[in-house]
Amino acid sequence: MPLGLGTRKKGKSKETSKLVDSEVTAPPSAAEAPAPAASASRLQFHTQLAHGSPTGRVEGFGSARELYAKIAEVFGISPTEIMFCTLNTHKVDMDKLLGAQIGLEDFIFAHIKGQRKEVEVLKSDDLLGLTVTDNGAGCPFIKRIKEGSLMDQTKMICVGDHIESINGRDVSDLRHYEVAKMLKDLEKGRVFKLKLIEPMKSFEKVAARSKGGTLTEAKISRGRETLRLRNKGPATVEEMLSEVEEKAVKKVDELLETYMGIRDIELAATMVEAGRDKKNPDEFAVALDETLGDFAFPDEFVFDVWGAIGDAKQGRLE
Repeated sequence: MPLGLGTRKKGKSKETSKLVDSEVTAPPSAAEAPAPAASASRLQFHTQLAHGSPTGRVEGFGSARELYAKIAEVFGISPTEIMFCTLNTHKVDMDKLLGAQIGLEDFIFAHIKGQRKEVEVLKSDDLLGLTVTDNGAGCPFIKRIKEGSLMDQTKMICVGDHIESINGRDVSDLRHYEVAKMLKDLEKGRVFKLKLIEPMKSFEKVAARSKGGTLTEAKISRGRETLRLRNKGPATVEEMLSEVEEKAVKKVDELLETYMGIRDIELAATMVEAGRDKKNPDEFAVALDETLGDFAFPDEFVFDVWGAIGDAKQGRLE
């Protein structure tokens, strides 16, 4: 029976999904509805610059972009200097990246731009071995380097490096999926040039040449409330994903790398949440277009994601 995915909308406004967080929330009861937004606005979080600084406090933010602005104000820097944030560690640890959820007791470390570098690479293989993500407000950076890959052999390229330009084209404000596509489309057998910016280093030596966390090592915090950041509307205090949903998120994250060359645990979580109360793939496809329309996911990918959600619900995922 035809599923009618050909009627999906592909051309959503960029305001629809500027941030890879969810626009869908579990419906609260009438008595609970006003409380989260009010309490969220009063929450305070401790923060430091990852390379070393006094401790500051931030509050009153609802999106990643607003959070970076608050952190920048505390430390007297430009928000564009912030590459990404990690939770509860100053190290460049891709398993601890701040996404769209922050535990209410989490400590935020902001990694700012450090040394610039240029590297030329001969694309001798179709697959570069890079996984790209971004900080939710642009600033694409390298999340993972596959061991033994072409990029693994290029020792100047490290996990955490911000990709500033590709062959002279400024990509510093592009989303991760756009940068991943540009890298994938580079002609095999040709040399290409990357301009990169590494995170500012502290006096303590950090293992910058890390390959990045594997998915099996990555953990989604559980058993506590979190502050959910949103691009539109106030941040809300919510419960973490269920164990079943966590398994679905991990599988969807794998599918993102297979189809798009990116890893994005928060984007995967948003997709799983979009399918939380959907009864069939048609409803799911419509929900994805409403929340993440700019991605224009192919139908085959949507089917596979819907299948992963179903497998998780049926206990077929490890």
